[in-house]
Amino acid sequence: MGKDLSGNKLAVSSVVGIVIMLAITLLSIGIMILYTMPAIDSMQDMAKAQKIEQAFTVFDSRTSKAALGESPLQTTRLSLMGGNVEIMGDDDAYNESQIMIIGLSSNSTWYDDFYQNRSYWNAWADYENKTDFAGFNTSMGKIVYTYNDRIIAYEGGGVWSRYPTGGTIMISPPEFHFNGETLTLPIMQIKGNTSVAGTTDASIAIASSNDPEILFPNTTLNSIFVNPLDVDKIIIYIQSEFYDGWADYAETLISTTATLDHENKTAIIELDTEPEMGTYPLSQNFKFARLNKTDPEPIYNFSFYIDVITTDASNFNSAQFWLRASSGTKEIEYETDKTTIQHVKYRDSAVSTNWETWVDAGSEFTKYEDPDNKKHANCTFDFLNETYLMEYSDGEIEEYSWNVTSPTTMIPNMTIVDGDTQSLYNITMHYFKLMALEGTIDCTWEEKQNNKVEEIDSEYTLLYDGGGNLISFLHVTRNELEATID
Repeated sequence: MGKDLSGNKLAVSSVVGIVIMLAITLLSIGIMILYTMPAIDSMQDMAKAQKIEQAFTVFDSRTSKAALGESPLQTTRLSLMGGNVEIMGDDDAYNESQIMIIGLSSNSTWYDDFYQNRSYWNAWADYENKTDFAGFNTSMGKIVYTYNDRIIAYEGGGVWSRYPTGGTIMISPPEFHFNGETLTLPIMQIKGNTSVAGTTDASIAIASSNDPEILFPNTTLNSIFVNPLDVDKIIIYIQSEFYDGWADYAETLISTTATLDHENKTAIIELDTEPEMGTYPLSQNFKFARLNKTDPEPIYNFSFYIDVITTDASNFNSAQFWLRASSGTKEIEYETDKTTIQHVKYRDSAVSTNWETWVDAGSEFTKYEDPDNKKHANCTFDFLNETYLMEYSDGEIEEYSWNVTSPTTMIPNMTIVDGDTQSLYNITMHYFKLMALEGTIDCTWEEKQNNKVEEIDSEYTLLYDGGGNLISFLHVTRNELEATID
């Protein structure tokens, strides 16, 4: 008789099932380990980075106390956690961590050439020998913690974190303060060259003499390093490994545009200065610093009070002058004769060699004669007069700045043809808003012929919306900080 083996078959099936379940479990655990370990490592690295960021934030606060006089010596302890901390405050480090500040005046003969090519580090090199060049350079240095591809650093009074992808975020703001009128920039210069690595704790000590060097205002360095500022623009070049973070911070702090020179790791920050506004003695040269591009009518008053002594005040023959203004490729000319504006001509050489020309349409400004001296008279030429009409006289030259289809148009969007009239207000506002797109508008006043205008008694008035957040005062110091690691 055969034996019944069904009981043994059941026993074997149970063992095989357990083995399969164990294999599936081990495989699942292996897969989980395979896919979760990098995530765990990443979380651990992130936790380490956050811990270092917190330590550097504390360090930043304590360093400010040392640099700004509250305490001459401050120490901060941090855990290295397998990373490396390096003090980079020598000549080699300074070559990649420095600031250049330039005061730029539109009266300089080299202004246009430099301004058009300003967007890279060392763009000023060809102009440093100019007698009116105003600029100074100072280094910063830095203290850097590195773990794998993650970098956290103290530089310029701020804490910066750089990711493996290359992007920089600001952890703590630098000592770069703007209150809408005054820019204060205490430059923290790290001195020292040591490093330490490992898994133990380390102490970073900062010592300061509390005797900052005043770089601006400082007429010893340059005669125009004065407050209120006597330049049209301040351009700040920041060469740094964290240049993109500097640029992002600057754009949130002040109403300006920061450009990037990626090749030289440089942030270029530009500020316009507060222009002089009001009524002033007649000047051969003056300027609009900039116009608020969001304001549809940014010019409030643009007029000339002309006082003249002539042989016959009733004719007012001597009141003849040109007003010319330019910005970049754009230029405009007003020509006056007696109490009228003979023409207004506008040209943009980047678009056309032709002038858009407006001529007098029969309007006239009011002349006032001195009742006690019939040879003495005056007249105010208001270039924003809303009732003074001028007529377009193309001479077969089509306009190219009013039409909505033009790449150089400015509101109001309309097509102007020969014989059309516009108020002097609209003409002035239209063209000056176009020129303001280039930046500073330079104006010159010139008497036409017989030099009978009494300039000492004549004056001009200029009031406009410059856009706000214009800098009037600049304070820059260099604060030396001796750094050591224990």
